[in-house]
Amino acid sequence: MILWVIFAVMTAAAIFAVLWPLGRTASAARGGGSDVLVYKDQLREIDRDRAAGLLGEAEAEAARLEVSRRLIAAADAEQTVKPAAALRLGWRRAAVIAALIVLPLGVPGLYVALGSPNIPGEPAFARVDTGQGRQSIASLVSQVEARLAGNPNDGMGWEVIAPVYMRLGRFDDAVQARRKALAINGESAAREADLGEALAAASNGVVTVEAKQAFQRSVEDDPHDAKARYFLGLAAEQDGNNTEAASIWRTLLADAPDGAPWVKFVREALDRAAGTPAPAIAGGPRAEDIAAAANMSEDTRRDMIRGMVARLSDRLHANGGDVDGWLRLVRSYAVLGDRDKARAAAADAKRALADRPEAIRQIDDLIKGLGIEG
Repeated sequence: MILWVIFAVMTAAAIFAVLWPLGRTASAARGGGSDVLVYKDQLREIDRDRAAGLLGEAEAEAARLEVSRRLIAAADAEQTVKPAAALRLGWRRAAVIAALIVLPLGVPGLYVALGSPNIPGEPAFARVDTGQGRQSIASLVSQVEARLAGNPNDGMGWEVIAPVYMRLGRFDDAVQARRKALAINGESAAREADLGEALAAASNGVVTVEAKQAFQRSVEDDPHDAKARYFLGLAAEQDGNNTEAASIWRTLLADAPDGAPWVKFVREALDRAAGTPAPAIAGGPRAEDIAAAANMSEDTRRDMIRGMVARLSDRLHANGGDVDGWLRLVRSYAVLGDRDKARAAAADAKRALADRPEAIRQIDDLIKGLGIEG
């Protein structure tokens, strides 16, 4: 109610501001001096001066002629000006009347027609592209990449996009993003662990020397960083030192907070290292294969990885219900540069998971993020 009172006062003030000049113009027209009146007064003054003997007859007559001439000219001019002034005044009054109608009635009517007075306000981001639906992950990533191209020192931007790259299987991009975030935002246990994780993912799960060094720096900064400790255990296992791996993972489990989501995963790793492995994934890499890969040349390691990927493919084509396995297979082919095989694996995955819409959506999001549609 108070808001409407304020609006009414503001409208009244606007109307007064419009009417005030019109009122002053009318008053001036009624009370202002006229040249005609001045000249008539001069004629009377001439007559008074002649009667008083101040002017001779000839001088008085000459003065009367001059003033009369001016009086006639002024009268003619006044007759010409009055209609034009009246016309202008009429137009001003018409404009004022129109404004008085449009302002109070037209603007609210326009708002009711085009606005949304009954809809609450929304943040800007909630309104973006609402008519076109949610933007795809690939589109959002492209927007962030464009922003970072223009502002490469945006450390927070690199922090945000790095885990998205990881999810999409763009591990090399994730490594670069993690490096930039570390360089711009400074060293920390979490950033070092994230870099090591990206490096390991880019090597198809192998904890390389560089990745191990990143995890070691993380633990030096924060001895309780769970991610770094897990991967250090995995590095020990890959080096063939199952005893050290088991020791690292036992300590990690002992320090685990209640409800930690990674406990089951670490326990399975511990069982594997301690000699009582959980059921292995058929066709997956064996521990001795992974351990040997750490000391291989790049070409040899790549060939070994291709062999592991082939075994994973054979397993999935025999039993295709493993969504994570299909996602891993598509990512692996993409990392290896086999885009045709990645597309074929995605198509096989969607056929095998045809009765699981959510799994199909995951596959579609992955191939869009990897840029291998079509």
